[in-house]
Amino acid sequence: MNSSDNSTQISGLILAGGRSSRMNGDDKGLLKLLNTPMIGHVIKRIKPQVKQVLISANRHLDDYHKFGYEVLVDDYDDYRGPLAGMSRGLARSKSKYLLTVPCDGPLLPLDLAQRMLQFAQQENAKAVLAFDGQYRQPSYNLIHKDLLPALIQSLENNEHKLGKWLMDNGAVSLDFADQKSAFLNVNTPNDLELLSQQLTSECSIE
Repeated sequence: MNSSDNSTQISGLILAGGRSSRMNGDDKGLLKLLNTPMIGHVIKRIKPQVKQVLISANRHLDDYHKFGYEVLVDDYDDYRGPLAGMSRGLARSKSKYLLTVPCDGPLLPLDLAQRMLQFAQQENAKAVLAFDGQYRQPSYNLIHKDLLPALIQSLENNEHKLGKWLMDNGAVSLDFADQKSAFLNVNTPNDLELLSQQLTSECSIE
């Protein structure tokens, strides 16, 4: 299966609707990494892998609209976490599958969609989540559109733990130990500074 086959079956959702409490409340997706908003790095890596790009955001909507993709706001006034964003994304998806990634994962694998779709079909699974060789990474997941009713029901029941929901709905873990560093999440100002220094150093070597 090649990447063009994947792109007709998968829409991509970038989660940027969080509170960013560990980033002093700053909107992580809009923070600059090498002079580019972090979500810009994510878009660059995810766009070639999917048919459609969607952004889940709950603030700074005008800034997110400037990237040229549909911006989805949670259906709930109270914060219900990533599942709320995924619910909106799955409802708006033009594809059978929705690939979800976080806005603070600027190094995500370039073959994420392809490997997840192949694994889902191989395992006959409706949901797949990444495993980096040490930890599950539930914010990197692929779910089938058939799971939308279950997702909505969980939100109505005020159940919003992403990892638990995925496992309760039969998610299988896909090993990405060969690309562990690709799942680096920038959660704090120190994380952002360290990654900036690392990438700057790598660029200077090249």
